[in-house]
Amino acid sequence: MDELTSTFVNESRDQLTAMEDGLLKLEQNPDDADNLGAIFRAAHTIKGGSGVVECHFIEAFTHKVENVLDKLRNGEIPVSGELSTVMLECCDHLGALLDVLAAGLPQPEAEIQARGDALLATLTEQFLGAGAASSCRPQGGDLPVKHGSELAATGGGEVNTDAWHISVRFGPGVLKNGMDPLSLLNFLASIGEITTLSTLADAMPAAGEMDPECCYLGFEIGFQTRASKAQIEQVFDFVRDECTLNILPPHSKIDEYLKLINESPEDPMRLGEILVRSGALTQAELDEGLATQSRTATAEADGEAPQQTPIGAILVEQKVVHPELVEAAATRQAVVSEKRSLEARMIRVHADKLDQLIDLVGEMVIAGASANLLAQRSGQSELMESTSVLLRLVEDIRDSALQLRMVQIGETFNRFNRVVRDSSRELGKAIDLVITGDETELDKSVVEKLGDPLMHLVRNAIDHGIEAADLRAARGKPVNGTVQLNAYHDSGNIVIEVIDDGGGLPKDKIRQKAIDKGLIDAAATLSDQEISNLIFEAGFSTAEQVTNLSGRGVGMDVVRRNIQGLRGSVDVATVEGAGSTFTIRLPLTLAIIDGFLTGVGKASYVVPLDSVVECIELADLPGKRNYLNLRGEVLPFVRLRELFAIGGGIPSRQNVVIVQYGGQKAGLVVDALLGEFQTVIKPLGVLFKNIRGIGGSTILGSGDVALILDVPALVNRAVNIESERLTHGTAAARTGGAHESASTH
Repeated sequence: MDELTSTFVNESRDQLTAMEDGLLKLEQNPDDADNLGAIFRAAHTIKGGSGVVECHFIEAFTHKVENVLDKLRNGEIPVSGELSTVMLECCDHLGALLDVLAAGLPQPEAEIQARGDALLATLTEQFLGAGAASSCRPQGGDLPVKHGSELAATGGGEVNTDAWHISVRFGPGVLKNGMDPLSLLNFLASIGEITTLSTLADAMPAAGEMDPECCYLGFEIGFQTRASKAQIEQVFDFVRDECTLNILPPHSKIDEYLKLINESPEDPMRLGEILVRSGALTQAELDEGLATQSRTATAEADGEAPQQTPIGAILVEQKVVHPELVEAAATRQAVVSEKRSLEARMIRVHADKLDQLIDLVGEMVIAGASANLLAQRSGQSELMESTSVLLRLVEDIRDSALQLRMVQIGETFNRFNRVVRDSSRELGKAIDLVITGDETELDKSVVEKLGDPLMHLVRNAIDHGIEAADLRAARGKPVNGTVQLNAYHDSGNIVIEVIDDGGGLPKDKIRQKAIDKGLIDAAATLSDQEISNLIFEAGFSTAEQVTNLSGRGVGMDVVRRNIQGLRGSVDVATVEGAGSTFTIRLPLTLAIIDGFLTGVGKASYVVPLDSVVECIELADLPGKRNYLNLRGEVLPFVRLRELFAIGGGIPSRQNVVIVQYGGQKAGLVVDALLGEFQTVIKPLGVLFKNIRGIGGSTILGSGDVALILDVPALVNRAVNIESERLTHGTAAARTGGAHESASTH
């Protein structure tokens, strides 16, 4: 695949995403003309690009989709759920066609082609047939006035001109198809008089990128004629599929000019130029307004701070243009300027280049730590100062490089609008998706691996969580169920929540199912949290019937395994009859972190700095007690020397690193505290992937290998040991009390 095709595929995928989002919004707000225009432009952009790369199977399919969208935009067919469903299926098919092009295949496979033919037949039969034209809106002067008294005050809502206005943008393939725009203009002049003509070269590329066989021009034409609109359209019949054409009759309503302005070429035009190009103003009227503006500025030049009167205000005062059109042109000008400014500050970078940059930054971090260690051993103050500055710069470079890979999670969340819509329709449920925290950022590599786990959780919330409408009504709930996706930062981690207001998890059924499958003993005493977490066991399902979405017991164990593979965790909290909350905790990045270096014997261990709360000295504790009193709070801890079976003598002074994860605190007992340390995370090999308590490794400045501690696993271990101690202590106390009572009797 050449560079041009690769660029087309990537940009078309972006356009498809925008098109799908727009279609989903259109169902909620059918009267949003701006959104509908954006959907049409996305399809038109894909079609135009496919012509440039000469991918005819995409061009032909998108052309039919564009025809439907054009009828929808012109009000000839109404917005409906059936239309949205078919158009979303067309988006899916376009995605499949882009995959075919990206794979370098000349034509789609038979299955894909058959699906496309079926969609085209549906579009033709339901939306492009004769029946669709029966609801066509009136043309020209018969259009209803939409603004009532407001527009009546400005002249009845009409633009006072006796000329037609023709706005045409020729597609790049016009010349290749044997059509000459100049000959079309000459033919147009044969049925009337061209009074004004503005040539638009906005699409003209740089000279080095120009294709002499492509057309990049458009025209804004003032036209005097007695011909009908149909006769004018016939002039452009042979290029109708290769151009964007708008024709406004004399004395058209302001609404039509507003629409034309909003769909004008996106170039940095001045306000007056926008009005002239759209035909709402003549060049002579603009020139007169500019002359008035110049005379006003000269008259006020004697003041200390003269303020130039805006050209829009002058044109309105001279009653040559309606204020609504000036306002629309000003808005258009601002939008175009802002978009151009954003595009000028953005650049596409291949993900592999970013990965290579992160790897190099990681090596630089290790080299910087090594240089700093050598400087400290040398004892030279100047060298130590220089390496200190170097380390600070390396840290800034590290943070900037990591920021390049940070993306907002909102893009991932927005994909589920389609999932919720389609799944709820399939199940016959009314479900709303609420997204919060979509601006939260995390590493792109984490986002890519997060899609499948989130898909399982959302589908399960729709299928198992949200009840049927009649059951919700019986329980006094709104008929529409709600699934919420939420994200936020917490202690150096990102927390993602999937919340539903359904029936919650049936804990009794879960416990019985676990007993039947031999996962737990019938006499086992489990907390509510432990019972809920049983759903993450392999093959576990309480569904009474299998659906297309879930019920086979495949998925939740995969969710936990994938999340743990990202050094994260997943938990569930539920209230029967009220709903469930699945909470995923993940590190912000998988590459480089700030760490806290500790020593146990001759070994070194790194604790992620974001999880460190404080450090204290370990006081003498009686016996083998694994908890201490931290300012009135019971703090369980883990002795790393015992956990990892490290030999050697125990020093007289030990320290406790207090860490926090998921709202729970625990202590890690170490021999020495060695300070902060920039850590490049190296994954463990497959032989060590099942070691509990270790999340990775890193290389110290001395060249030694230090292990990175898995804080979530260690916190859970410490908390569970303390819970078992309390449970056994309570049971022993009860047993002792029973013996004492029996001996008394």
